[in-house]
Amino acid sequence: MLALKNWDINLRSREKKTLRSFLLLYAFLTLLILAFVAFLYYGLERDLMLQNQRETLSNLTNEQITRLKALHINFEKEQTYPRDERFNSAIYDSSLKQIFSTLNTKKVNLYEDIYLKNNHIYFIKELESYYLGARYIVLEVPEPRVWDKKVFRKLLGYGALIFMVLVIIGYFLLNLLLRPMRDTIVLLDRFIKDTTHELNTPVNAILSNIEMIDTQTLDENLLKKIRRITIASKTISNLYDDLTYLILSHQILSQDVQVDLKTLIEERIEYFSLLFESKKIELSVNLEEGIFLTIDHKKMAKLIDNILSNAIKYNKIGGTIHISLTKHSIEIKDSGRGIEKSKINQVFERYSRFDRSVGGFGIGLNIVASIAKEYDLQVKIDSILGEGTTVRISW
Repeated sequence: MLALKNWDINLRSREKKTLRSFLLLYAFLTLLILAFVAFLYYGLERDLMLQNQRETLSNLTNEQITRLKALHINFEKEQTYPRDERFNSAIYDSSLKQIFSTLNTKKVNLYEDIYLKNNHIYFIKELESYYLGARYIVLEVPEPRVWDKKVFRKLLGYGALIFMVLVIIGYFLLNLLLRPMRDTIVLLDRFIKDTTHELNTPVNAILSNIEMIDTQTLDENLLKKIRRITIASKTISNLYDDLTYLILSHQILSQDVQVDLKTLIEERIEYFSLLFESKKIELSVNLEEGIFLTIDHKKMAKLIDNILSNAIKYNKIGGTIHISLTKHSIEIKDSGRGIEKSKINQVFERYSRFDRSVGGFGIGLNIVASIAKEYDLQVKIDSILGEGTTVRISW
């Protein structure tokens, strides 16, 4: 249960990001499919409406043809083109040239028999007899007022319902796909918990015995060996502290006090002194006096330790680390391997590692981010691949 809670607290953002990305893509594709189906449905409804209007328009056309025939016969007496308030009409000759028209448009598709355009229905019929020289007659009537609104209401109603159902289905499908990842994370957290528990006793024993050794009585070769053991034990101790914080952070109550940042940084530098020496790292320090921050002392130490640890771990032999403390920030700059620009935003995700040549679980900067979030600190990382990394903590 602890592992499940721990995973839920620390990996919820990654799961939400995955869910959001998948659902956005899934929703976009769903909308495309629904839009295509809606287009087809609208076309079918339009064709059905036109077919329903065909018989009425055919009857009106026959009436107009009868009037044209009468005009043709009595053309010498009456030369007024027949009109009807129910429709507009036009006649065209065999070469598709307009003879006369009362239509609202000048362009008519005479190759169609019935179609919809600009809120009007056009019905075209070829004449058997050339009255007034006309080969084609065209009728224009307004489209029915409510048919398209009914269609759009149906499309919106059913489309929204289908879209919601499909998105819900997609959400549950993605949860099924994420289940193996969740199980893996739970197993990893359980492994970390068990490993941490087993590390506690030997780490304390090693550190206690090293502290009791009188290094002044040792020869140079033995002293080097003791220093290597000290470095290794401190590395294990730091890893143990990280794992403990990772598992128990949501159970630890903060004890905020006024922390002298200069003194704390100097303590952490002293703690890592043997590691600096082992990689021959040149350290430069510029710390202002009298800068205090209200924060849990152990958590602030843990924050600095993880940044320093990375600066040492990913640095080159004979590299440099510069630490500065100002009124509003702490900056730790190294000459290490650097991080690709595209991956900088991923460094705070738990278990993210971009260099497999060195050890670690990929949890240090995740701890930094969680402590910074708790105390509203801003963490900014600037890095150039092959040149180094700068981490700035500001408040």
